[in-house]
Amino acid sequence: MRLLCGLLLCLVVWAAEARKGGKGRRMRSRDRSNTIKRFAEDCKESTVNGEKFFDCQERHLTAVLLGWPEDIHHLLLARNKIQVLRDNTFSHFRNLRSLDLQQNEISRIDEGAFNGLSRLTTLLLQHNRLSVASEGMLIPMPQLKYMRLYDNPWRCECQLDSLVRFIQVPSNRNIGNYAWCAEPREFSGRQLKKLDAELLCSPQQENVLIPHPGNQTLPASQKKSDATSLCHTYVHPVPRLDCSNRDLKIVPADIPLDIVRLDLSRNNIKQLRSKEFVKVKDLKLLNLSGNSLENIDTAAFMGLLYLGELDLSNNSLRYFQYGVLEDLYFLRKLSLEDNPWICDYNIHYLIYWLKHHPSVSHTGLVCSEPEEFRGWPVENYVKTYNADCPKDKQLAGITGQELTAETEEELFPELGPRPYRVPKKFEIIRLT
Repeated sequence: MRLLCGLLLCLVVWAAEARKGGKGRRMRSRDRSNTIKRFAEDCKESTVNGEKFFDCQERHLTAVLLGWPEDIHHLLLARNKIQVLRDNTFSHFRNLRSLDLQQNEISRIDEGAFNGLSRLTTLLLQHNRLSVASEGMLIPMPQLKYMRLYDNPWRCECQLDSLVRFIQVPSNRNIGNYAWCAEPREFSGRQLKKLDAELLCSPQQENVLIPHPGNQTLPASQKKSDATSLCHTYVHPVPRLDCSNRDLKIVPADIPLDIVRLDLSRNNIKQLRSKEFVKVKDLKLLNLSGNSLENIDTAAFMGLLYLGELDLSNNSLRYFQYGVLEDLYFLRKLSLEDNPWICDYNIHYLIYWLKHHPSVSHTGLVCSEPEEFRGWPVENYVKTYNADCPKDKQLAGITGQELTAETEEELFPELGPRPYRVPKKFEIIRLT
């Protein structure tokens, strides 16, 4: 009897603990759910030029949540913690035109993940953990024109065959650019866009090393700096490339041609070479602040006809070479503070250019050297420099011949009496 009572008591205690544990798990699960919902509630909905944006960037999301507006055109989910895209994840966003999923932790995409996105034109999947994908996931998106896949650890084997063939179709020139193989070793560093797809499913693939100059991985110091692998690209509301604080020594190569805003701040770029940005013709904002710029080539800004804002603050600039700013016809804002401007004749070009472009708002032009002008606005120094020329009053009422004669007397007193000297005559004319 005692044994039976003991067993019954143990069962009661065990059942109570089980209920408590289940309740605890449910509470923890509810807490996590509430946390995600709280972050999701911070998502911002906006309308720009008649198109609706839903911004859920940096919200610690692990999945796409129900209840979001379904009539949006642009969904921004960058910098979250999404790991898997399952079938029909976006099927209720029928009007979606762009989908930004970069900088997540995505390692798997089901073939039906993008079902229903028949109007999608832009898909950003860069900076994730994808190693395998197929063309099948792209079939629901017949209007796709622009897709980023770089900075993913692509494993270039037979499973990747259909995707590689798809992005190599000539009409898909903006799909899959700059994506590289990470594995296997014989393909490491090869661009998917240029890879021979026939080799991916070759039976001898694992045993044969394919000779190619890109097979060997170069040390980090020897790799070419390219914008796609080092920087983050944003498409909406305008195409923007963020290369800030990347320890760059030079302007990266292969800047996407459609970029409108380019941020190169807080790097270690010391000079701008000729035609650095000539291919980025739509650029409207260029931020080069916080670098170590000492020299800007005369043709560095060639082609930037539409640039409206240029930030050169917090560098080591002392003056501009003549002609540096000549291509910047539509410049409206020029930031120049925190540079060691030297107030001598070389600084005159910059003041001359600003004088003839009064619509340009500029800041930070203060003399650093020489000591007698330190702290002066550069414009005041230039006025003082011009004031040292012959005064107007010295020329008032004096003819060119009289000025010539006076100048001869001052410059050539050692030549003797006038009849015996034949100096070269010249006339001083003040230009205003």
